[in-house]
Amino acid sequence: MIEQKFSARRCRDARKPRESQCPDVTFYRCEACGALFPVTGGQEGAKDSKEIICCGKQAKRLVPVSLESAKDSLEVSYQITGGYNDNAVKVSWKAKGKDAGPEWIYLKTFTGGYLKYVDAAKRPPMVFALADTDAFAYCDEDPCLECVFRCKRGFMIYVYGKESGLICVPLDKMNAQWQSGAEK
Repeated sequence: MIEQKFSARRCRDARKPRESQCPDVTFYRCEACGALFPVTGGQEGAKDSKEIICCGKQAKRLVPVSLESAKDSLEVSYQITGGYNDNAVKVSWKAKGKDAGPEWIYLKTFTGGYLKYVDAAKRPPMVFALADTDAFAYCDEDPCLECVFRCKRGFMIYVYGKESGLICVPLDKMNAQWQSGAEK
């Protein structure tokens, strides 16, 4: 009998968590000092009415744009790796100009979110290690086959850059290549 390895980060849930478990996130930024305010919860439709004051002024709400509309300044992609035990999301980017790189990246998961600031010298990828419920996986493929189960569906990647603004990337890629053997 083959002994299975159970990492401390491995999800032990029997089924995929609900996408709605974690509320949506809205980002505000102070135009004076650059402070970032991720806001979750609240009532639907009330997101526009939040008033966050910083440096004596109201913080500006960052409105997300699609990956397609930001491709002239910043390209963003992701890969899910690690299988059952070392589940992670790798976020990569390609800046189209000197100052087009990301300032920060936020990964919204089933249970919350991870925020990482990107140093100017940082090269892609930015790795977000997952644990517990966020690490739920249907299979142990490394890297992810992007199959029809899409076990990270509901996750969102938010990337903010000065030129691109706030880019929203859902983790919903699906690739049927592995079923047909077309990659071989």
